[in-house]
Amino acid sequence: MLKKPYRVFASVALVSTLLLGACSGGGGSSSGGGESEDGDKVLEFMFRGSTVEEAAYKKVIENFEADNPGVDVKLNVIPIDNYATKLKAAITGKKIPDVFFIAPGEVRAYANSKVLLDLTETVENSDSINQDNMWEYGFDSYRYDGTTQGVGSLYALPKDVGPFALGYNKTMFEEAGLELPDPDVPMTWDEFIEAGQALTKDNDGDGKLDQFGTGFNVNWVLQSFVWSNGGDFLDETQTKVTVDTPEFAEALQFFADQQNVYGITPSIEDAQTLDTYQRWMKGEIGFFPVGPWDVGTFDTELDFEYDLIPYPAGATGESAAWIGTLGFAVAANTEHPELATELATYLSASEEGQQQLVDARVQIPNLKDMAEEWAADTTTTPANKQEFLDIVQDYGRALPANNTYNGEWYDYFFTNVQPVLDGDKTAAEYVAEVQPKMQEFLDNAIQLEKQASGN
Repeated sequence: MLKKPYRVFASVALVSTLLLGACSGGGGSSSGGGESEDGDKVLEFMFRGSTVEEAAYKKVIENFEADNPGVDVKLNVIPIDNYATKLKAAITGKKIPDVFFIAPGEVRAYANSKVLLDLTETVENSDSINQDNMWEYGFDSYRYDGTTQGVGSLYALPKDVGPFALGYNKTMFEEAGLELPDPDVPMTWDEFIEAGQALTKDNDGDGKLDQFGTGFNVNWVLQSFVWSNGGDFLDETQTKVTVDTPEFAEALQFFADQQNVYGITPSIEDAQTLDTYQRWMKGEIGFFPVGPWDVGTFDTELDFEYDLIPYPAGATGESAAWIGTLGFAVAANTEHPELATELATYLSASEEGQQQLVDARVQIPNLKDMAEEWAADTTTTPANKQEFLDIVQDYGRALPANNTYNGEWYDYFFTNVQPVLDGDKTAAEYVAEVQPKMQEFLDNAIQLEKQASGN
């Protein structure tokens, strides 16, 4: 199972709860901060992440407190898998943290429910934020005008942009005597399969495979194959589900065939023994996705060399990849709106704060000039960090559920796809079967949004 990168959607249950009782523009609601007994202003910062990320944020917060005497920032660190549930509980209990992580797929519901402080005017008038030197994708992910996401008011500042690149085990390639992949030109699907077969081996002769060409999770890699093959999950209006196209079916079948036809990825039985993330960490997987959030962990735990390349390209001949992101939101009911916004700004846009997070190796810089310098440093791993920036600048896309009111339509696809992965159903059969139900869920989400926004 692939290590989880970002949760990118709000559930229908969360949306319904927000609509019913979480409006926080007044009525005695209170946030997680306030004032201490000795008169310090207290802010609660709620976030999630790895132990490496947690340590990095502790140092950043210590610097913020040093620069702001009389301010005490309480860190509320939530395990990744429990974060959405804990945040929902805080919202329904009207104990919303002053500053907290938010995903793009949650913006519409939170904004409509008046949970979020509108940061537009503050950002436009801030001397601390140079939007020209920050990734446009990061800001646009948190804009919403009441109808369309990506434009309008700004409801969070970007924590980061997270390009999901393809990594490869350089040591494994060299030991197999294979030519290293081109860092600039994507492989074709046929070339990718050929390399994967060459890397899939029984090294000790016991009749069991010890290493594999790939180890992909369908939830996080299928998008790349679909997009590079000319398919998509939605049409341009984001109102029609388009998984039932030949281009999409071909990409899904290509994914499933990696196990069922070509045998270059661990079987279900193999995965029960050791999941693919663990196998990658042990040096048993040739190709594996890598996010910037992984780099710090990989620095200390991998005993092999790895680097980044473009994902293999389908019929379009062009690689495709997605970009994740999280944002720093400020509670609309915080007792200290200016100070909470200042904290979000420091975390998102200050050179000092960004440098600390980059030094901790948990993200690419939000500041473009810092990012370019970071990518040019080939003495740190991965050497081809430019691939991360290429995804952000040139060809990366938002995940399909980022800009819909909820992700139930999108979840339904992955919840029911296992028969294709097991080889019990063809991709063409599945997409024709699943599209109507996905469309029903999407139509319902569109109606929920109209009700919530009063349209």
